[in-house]
Amino acid sequence: MNPTPRLTSASAPLVQDVSVVDEYGARRIISIPAERALTVFVDKRELVTLMTLGAAPELLVLGYLRNQRLVESLADIDSITVDWDVNAAAVKTRAGIERFDEKTAKRIVTTGCGQGTVFGDLMNELDTLHLPRVDDPRSRLSQATLYGLLNAMRVQESTYKSSGSVHGCALFCQDQLLTFVEDVGRHNAIDTIAGWMWLHGVQGADKIFYTTGRLTSEMVIKSAQMSVPIVVSRSGITQMGLELAQRLRMALFGRATNRHFICYCGFERFDAQPEPARPAPV
Repeated sequence: MNPTPRLTSASAPLVQDVSVVDEYGARRIISIPAERALTVFVDKRELVTLMTLGAAPELLVLGYLRNQRLVESLADIDSITVDWDVNAAAVKTRAGIERFDEKTAKRIVTTGCGQGTVFGDLMNELDTLHLPRVDDPRSRLSQATLYGLLNAMRVQESTYKSSGSVHGCALFCQDQLLTFVEDVGRHNAIDTIAGWMWLHGVQGADKIFYTTGRLTSEMVIKSAQMSVPIVVSRSGITQMGLELAQRLRMALFGRATNRHFICYCGFERFDAQPEPARPAPV
């Protein structure tokens, strides 16, 4: 069995209480997200600074390394040590990262908040991403299941409900919630879920990814890297996100809340059960 990396457990408070004055002139205490910077070093070489809540920083770093294709296997990583006293994460590999300078030279700053980056080579490797076939029964979503998924998110306790200003991402198997992550950037949240999947050997073919953020090219690519064929968003979509999803034959749902949604593409993965037509106004 391949060794798994040693991880610290350096979680940090997710919110901070502050005193405010509202529109009525009343002073009260509210919670705001406790955003903090985390600079990632790989074998003592600075890689990137991520803005994060700090709920699961080790998994965030692990997923970031995987989604940027800097490491091939968990066995390549000896340890990830997070120290909030210096706002740093130290990654120690077992044998170094081959062609480190080359792999980190080409960066595209994405539309994600919180310093998200996608290395340019990812765009050239779409053909290497393999999702389950559209006729695979594991990779389909019914309208009733979609409603169940959205209801699960509606009742989920979250930092967003208490303080706002964060993005949430979740991984489902049909309408069963497997894991839920919030962070100041949606790409941080999806990287953390990718790290969780990788660490626990969770496969993506029969999973559904949910995000509160918009479906940009970065979110689509990262979902595909996780082999997740169905993505649901509370928000909308970008043109490049749609084009990439169509190329990868993914199913994308947006503006999804309560019993409302738009299916942008991947209709062949969706078992629709249309709502009754509303009567015309008299």
